[in-house]
Amino acid sequence: MNTLPTDIIAVLVLFAPLFSRPVFEHVRVLVCGAILCLGKRTVTSALRVMGLSECRQFNNYHRVLNRAKWSSRKAAYILFSMLVRAFVPFGPVVIGIDETLERRRGARIKAKGIYRDSVRSSHSFFVKSSGLRWISMMLLVPIPWAARVWALPFFTVLAPSERYNSQQRKRHKKLTDWARQMVIQVRRWLPGHALVLVADGTYAVLSFLDSCARLENPVTVITRLRLDAGLYEPAPERTPGTTGRPRKKGKRLPKLEQVLCSSDTVWQEVAIPRWYSQGERKVEITSGTCVWYHGGEPVVPIRWVLIRDPEGKFAAQALLSTDQSIEPVRVISCFVLRWQLESTFQEVRAHLGVETQRQWSDPAIERTTPVLLALFSLVTLMAHPHFMRGERPVRQSSWYVKQHPTFSDAIAFVRWRLWQQQGSCMSSPNADSQKPFQTVFERFAQELCYST
Repeated sequence: MNTLPTDIIAVLVLFAPLFSRPVFEHVRVLVCGAILCLGKRTVTSALRVMGLSECRQFNNYHRVLNRAKWSSRKAAYILFSMLVRAFVPFGPVVIGIDETLERRRGARIKAKGIYRDSVRSSHSFFVKSSGLRWISMMLLVPIPWAARVWALPFFTVLAPSERYNSQQRKRHKKLTDWARQMVIQVRRWLPGHALVLVADGTYAVLSFLDSCARLENPVTVITRLRLDAGLYEPAPERTPGTTGRPRKKGKRLPKLEQVLCSSDTVWQEVAIPRWYSQGERKVEITSGTCVWYHGGEPVVPIRWVLIRDPEGKFAAQALLSTDQSIEPVRVISCFVLRWQLESTFQEVRAHLGVETQRQWSDPAIERTTPVLLALFSLVTLMAHPHFMRGERPVRQSSWYVKQHPTFSDAIAFVRWRLWQQQGSCMSSPNADSQKPFQTVFERFAQELCYST
């Protein structure tokens, strides 16, 4: 550990209790190697960039992922705690949840299925791909030096396909079932904070919303709402002497598609500060409170918000919040942050090699992708104190003026810190001797020559 910068050691050492001492030394090498790698992220590429290509015990590094005993859930808790302390020590914590598809091939990738590929599909063009479906929770926080909100992954689970579960004779769990378990776990990790969960229309399911609202410390869920959803007034108070089952709902309310077209609807113009990362935008909204009910499902009290664009640049949409006291503008501001999740998925594909063909053992499959997604957050934590002090200028060019750092700048800075430490720790006291740095130079040059 003494060959690493102290700020990077301070981040990695918090994970040491999860591993035995020998395994943690291997973990340190793999994490640093994954940061320094260019292109594919495999154990062998990490060993090469760390100067261990001649190591005879290379199988010990593979065993960190496919055999060693350590809890990825406890690692997620440690990472989540670090992110909360660094970025949101006070106030409500906004968390985004979404699923992504990792395109993997091979007969031994057992949990794969065929799903809609959101990266290659559009509103008019539908693409299906075979791969692994991951559900990821990310902390949505404003990064001061980036001047925007980032989605920092901390908790990722694999949602196997229905065919795989039937072959293994396991009960198939829907996305909302996985999400419910993840919400309960995060609520246990952070019992004293107000939690706001932002999701897309996939999670607008009454059973899921009801489970979040019934927690001892409820979690507010903000998601899309169908325009034809059945909305009702709350059930009237039960009068004494009434027989039969209690009523679940009151009078039927107009559907939101009718509210949208009605001339009696009162619209209010508001300005949303961060509209899908495009700056401020003025929209018209109307809102109300009611209960959402469907036959055979629980009754969920909600606040609905209907949004339309006076310029007609986007179609009207409806949002819901399980917290009726929340302001409509707050609902919209939280929901548009969901777009940052897609940016993070794109960044980890471009800079962290998430879709690299790796080991085929089931434990390694279940561990590697969550670790690479979490590496996005680790790199942000490592670069955060230095960018806050303005120690690293943003890379500029004559054809592109960049005002604020991006993730490419953050990972480049962490790489620079690692390479700088590698050179200084091997330097000789004799100023005339340059031989000890030769090995570092060869590793650096080889990485550049073989990068794709």
